[in-house]
Amino acid sequence: MSTNERTSTAGSRGAVRPALLLALGLALGLWCGVGFDRVALVDRAPAKLEHEFRLIAQAWGLIERHYVDRSALKPTEMTYGAISGLVDSLGDYGHSTFLSPKMLEELKQSQEGKLQGIGVEIQMKGDRVVVVAPLDGSPAQRADLRPGDAILKVNGADIDGLSVSQVVARITGKPGTRVGLTILDPHTGRTREVSIERASIKLRSITWQMLPGTHVAHLRISSFEDRTAKELRAALAEIQQDPTNAIILDLRNNPGGSLSEAVTVASQFLSGGNVLLAKDAKGQTKPVAVEKGGRATEVRLAVLINDGSASGAEIVAGALKDHDRAPLIGEKTFGTGTVLEEFSLRDGSALLLAIEEWLTPSGHSFWHKGIAPTIAVPLPPDTDILLPEAERDLTPAQLHASPDAQLLRALAWLQAH
Repeated sequence: MSTNERTSTAGSRGAVRPALLLALGLALGLWCGVGFDRVALVDRAPAKLEHEFRLIAQAWGLIERHYVDRSALKPTEMTYGAISGLVDSLGDYGHSTFLSPKMLEELKQSQEGKLQGIGVEIQMKGDRVVVVAPLDGSPAQRADLRPGDAILKVNGADIDGLSVSQVVARITGKPGTRVGLTILDPHTGRTREVSIERASIKLRSITWQMLPGTHVAHLRISSFEDRTAKELRAALAEIQQDPTNAIILDLRNNPGGSLSEAVTVASQFLSGGNVLLAKDAKGQTKPVAVEKGGRATEVRLAVLINDGSASGAEIVAGALKDHDRAPLIGEKTFGTGTVLEEFSLRDGSALLLAIEEWLTPSGHSFWHKGIAPTIAVPLPPDTDILLPEAERDLTPAQLHASPDAQLLRALAWLQAH
């Protein structure tokens, strides 16, 4: 699972990350629209829910008086577990979530590009904790964790029935220490054991490379952090110094991040209109307009997406698709489409709750649905996608022999149009 990029609503424009960013040091992704500037203290039970709160107190008292393993009675952990259960009951696939003070601090560190852990975004899907995407250059990526992989065990202990927050707590640890994961591949049904050394991770969201033998730039955005739009403008300035005639914008395995950064990124390629619509609980929508001064509004463009493209990546992809700015090539996106707002609790923990839904400029919802590609190009689950840093030393023949059919299809489309 990363965010004051992350202020909240579409108007104040905040974060966009879907799940729990276990840089693990984790942080939440997705997170999708978190508002650090809009917090609230909730310190009393609603009168109409008195019966329900008494029921919770009754259960707590029974555990306190009768549970045989007295060493397991840890009030803070029990409280956090109860709050996590409340949030999980909403069925928001681990998007709305509870953060302990430690998790919240790690989340804030991720905004600064400082993460410690294994570097993977995870989320609850159904009754399983699944990988949304590993971060580029992270221990998780080097361990070959892939979007859709399900985590079954942590250090040999079954995690069935645990919340995402509880799983995160088990995976998180100091750099240099190791964590063992039992991973289920959903495509083959096979399980595998991986041992990953936690590390300090420096987030780098923008990389690019001119594809060998072409005038097409492969521009990758791996996440949306505080500095992503600034780095993108610098990259576009460098790209446009060369005789570039097209760009492949690669949003694959991008789990999201800052909403404001995603809006600014999309605006680099659009000359007007809206980037998205934000719908509130009353069903009212508010447009978020394209920012003026985009650096690449005329350059020919193709966009790569897959099931690891989530949240902010879906906002950018949906905007470019609805404006007929570029074809989306690859596979359906993950389906994270809400604004999270942070509500601080009195001990320094916090609730992240979905308060608005994002829609594409044409009003299409992608929450739980994803965004379908214009040109569907599936990849076998064990296929490694090409990254710009790996293309520097390739020959044109080696490029065209790559198993990354999505990148090659985007290149062919641009050369034909």
